[in-house]
Amino acid sequence: MSYLSAQFAPIPCILPYTRFELGNIRCLALEKVAESLELPCRFQNLGCPDMFPYYSKLKHEQLCRFRPYNCPYAGSECLVTGDIPTLVAHLKNDHKVDMHDGCTFNHRYVKSNPQEVENATWMLTVFNCFGQHFCLHFEAFLLGIAPVYMAFLRFMGDDNEAKNFSYSLEVGGYGRKLIWQGVPRSIRDSHRKVRDSYDGLVIHRNMALFFSGGNRQELKLRVTGRIWREQ
Repeated sequence: MSYLSAQFAPIPCILPYTRFELGNIRCLALEKVAESLELPCRFQNLGCPDMFPYYSKLKHEQLCRFRPYNCPYAGSECLVTGDIPTLVAHLKNDHKVDMHDGCTFNHRYVKSNPQEVENATWMLTVFNCFGQHFCLHFEAFLLGIAPVYMAFLRFMGDDNEAKNFSYSLEVGGYGRKLIWQGVPRSIRDSHRKVRDSYDGLVIHRNMALFFSGGNRQELKLRVTGRIWREQ
């Protein structure tokens, strides 16, 4: 029914032969008709099969599991949205991210000036694991006045699916190690929301430099991890 608005505003009633402004007059009869109508979700073409009463349609669409996902790439204002296959292709072709098959990883991160954290969203790697896709982020940011380094995993899908998986991250050197175990966050949560909640492996600068060895003037971190499905 394209002639109906998808807003919650009252439906005005047009009164003939009026010679002055009557303001917002509600037409209860037409509103009653609108309440009885059922309309398809606007994400019907993306797979949503449901019909909704006129006044609950918009509320559903805000949470519809078929609504497009935002691009999970960090460090840029990317406005691309789409389903998961579209975003995987977009990350590979437009952002040139590393793509890997498998549920274990071993990455080495090197930075010549560990004091500098501006624009230091370093890496996004996408993993194809258990027929799903996961984003591994590793980056630097300021916690107070001190740089910290953080690695965390996001699931390319909804939160109820993300809870079916767990992951671990490990970094260390010289007989010491830090280990993080958690549940990947859905990409429905923004990159910044996950980062600012510290829901991942957080490495303070002094510990990171200790793991790096040498003259402590260069960052050299090796982060290993794995993803598994919960039973």
